[in-house]
Amino acid sequence: MPLRAAYAFQRSHHASDASHIRDRCLHRHCHSGSHSAARTHGALLAASEFWFSAVKWVGVAYLAYLGMRLLRSKGAIAAGAPIDNRAPSRSIFLRCFLVAVTNPKGYLFFSAFLPQFIVPTQPQFHQYVTLAVTFATIDFVVMFAYAAAGAQAIRFLSAKRVVWLDRICGGALLALSGSLALYRRQS
Repeated sequence: MPLRAAYAFQRSHHASDASHIRDRCLHRHCHSGSHSAARTHGALLAASEFWFSAVKWVGVAYLAYLGMRLLRSKGAIAAGAPIDNRAPSRSIFLRCFLVAVTNPKGYLFFSAFLPQFIVPTQPQFHQYVTLAVTFATIDFVVMFAYAAAGAQAIRFLSAKRVVWLDRICGGALLALSGSLALYRRQS
């Protein structure tokens, strides 16, 4: 593995660690508020046209913003970009943790997804622990696969290829934004 790819692979585990801690916080949030708190978020989005539309339009705007940023990108994250070897692991971890904790996708996902696997008449602690361990394991495998794929892909990315990859991904995000904007909830 070239030095650059090895460095990227070695540093990526800090982002993965941050993601795992975020997942534990999400599980703790869902458990501490009990089963009813997790259901409340999902029920609010299901019952309230206003809140569903608010979340939908925030998502539309965010996807459009990301798409436009990628379309206008100059390929700055090219394979030849200099590596900052001075960035401490703690700094990388903290930055990734803050991004993960402030990302509303996880909260919305857990609010909508977890309640269907919880039996309210049974003790909830063991159910949430089982779900947390299962989700953390799946998340670890996926993040490890991303890191391994990224470490291999960096060898094939030139600045020109990165620009085209950004354009393709930007176009896909804009298409998703448009399809989300046109989405109408069935009554």
